[in-house]
Amino acid sequence: MKWFAFLLVSALPAIAQEGLNISVPADSEQPPGLVSAELLPGWVTPEGRRMTAFALRLEPGWKTYWRSPGDAGVPPHFDWQGSQNIGAVKLLWPRPEAIESGGERTLGYHDTLILPIEIAPRTADAPTDLKAVVDFGLCDDICVPVQVSLTAPPPQDLPDPRIEAALAQLPDLSADKPDCRVEEIKDGMRVTAEFDNRDAPEVAMELDDDQVWVSQPELAHHGETLRATAEFIDETGKPFALDAARVRLTLIGPDKAIEFEGCNPVLD
Repeated sequence: MKWFAFLLVSALPAIAQEGLNISVPADSEQPPGLVSAELLPGWVTPEGRRMTAFALRLEPGWKTYWRSPGDAGVPPHFDWQGSQNIGAVKLLWPRPEAIESGGERTLGYHDTLILPIEIAPRTADAPTDLKAVVDFGLCDDICVPVQVSLTAPPPQDLPDPRIEAALAQLPDLSADKPDCRVEEIKDGMRVTAEFDNRDAPEVAMELDDDQVWVSQPELAHHGETLRATAEFIDETGKPFALDAARVRLTLIGPDKAIEFEGCNPVLD
């Protein structure tokens, strides 16, 4: 497993450098692997929502992480304190790819990331002022946690093609739910989901609970059925009540991804 070098960069107000919405104190070094980080200006949708994006450019070979990267990795975390007139914030994650590095297999993005963000204003027809402190991880031969402070420019009149391209890479939401078996294990719960006629090289399972760690699923094919098994371990280290309807499952292929909100528990 890779270890994260403890390098923390706190960005100050943006400096005048093309394509860079991050500044580093004079006595600090630019974090390894990072070329630029910014909040794109975006636009206001016809529904009155602000569309922006967290944009990263990385050195060749460097990677960053998806919302659920697997057994290793640090997904981006956003703190919007200091922003004005923002309500609900929705991160719209493009399809990730499998990344092999240092014997670990994670889900993420290499070289670039455009992460669309949709923000509902608290007061309709009033401008939004977007400021975010973002913590995220970068990896190559070493892994480093990075923190940047970003401010988005005012929105543009027209949609940004870069953000539109990222939105086109969102997983398709399936109306169906796979069958799953939920069982107790010594230190938590195990979920085994079955997908018919699916050939996906990667499967992710998630739970909307920060206190529960979810392992990277183990995959097995049985005829035309794909079986994915993951362990769910909460902070108590004991079995707990796990609602299958809250388990989010994502099949990730080279060209598209399919997302399932919940699974149908099968009883013995």
